[in-house]
Amino acid sequence: MKDKNHIVLDTNYLIMAISARNEYHLIWQSFLRGDYVLCVSNEIIEEYLEVISRNINQWVAESIIYTILMRKNVRKLTPYYRFRLIENDLDDNKFVDCAISANAQYIVTEDRHFDVLKKCSFPKVDVIGIDIFVDLLKSETFFTNESDEPSILNDPATSYGKS
Repeated sequence: MKDKNHIVLDTNYLIMAISARNEYHLIWQSFLRGDYVLCVSNEIIEEYLEVISRNINQWVAESIIYTILMRKNVRKLTPYYRFRLIENDLDDNKFVDCAISANAQYIVTEDRHFDVLKKCSFPKVDVIGIDIFVDLLKSETFFTNESDEPSILNDPATSYGKS
C-alpha cells in the first residue's frame, strides 16, 4: 500500500507553485501547512536548485531549497536502485526512483515521458496531473483522519532525514 499523502513533485510544477501569482500556488501553501509529505532525493534537490536559479535567481532558489529541507513534512531519500523505467528522457528517472523508494502515493507531473508508467505493473507508480493534485488538496479525502489537522503532522516518520 502506498504512503498516503506522500508525493514527488516534478520541477516545473514546483516552480509554478512557488509563485503567488500562479493559480497553482495552493500546492506551495499546502506544503508549508504540512498537508502532504514531499519526497525528495539529492538529485531532485539539485535539479530544483539548478532550474529555479536559471528561471528566477540564485537567491530565490537557495531560499526555496532551504525551506524545503527544513520542513518536517519532507522525506529525504537516497534511492539505491535505478529502475530506468523512462527511456525517452533518462533524467526523469530520478523522480521515479524516488517515488518507488518512498512508496509515494503519486508523482505530480504532466510530462508525457511519464506515460510509460501507466503500462508498468511493477513497480507500480501512479502519476497525476497538477489540476488533479490541486483538486485532491481541496478535498477532505486527501487527509488520513477526520481532525482539522492532517495526520502527517503527527507522524514522526515524516521528519527530515528519516527514510
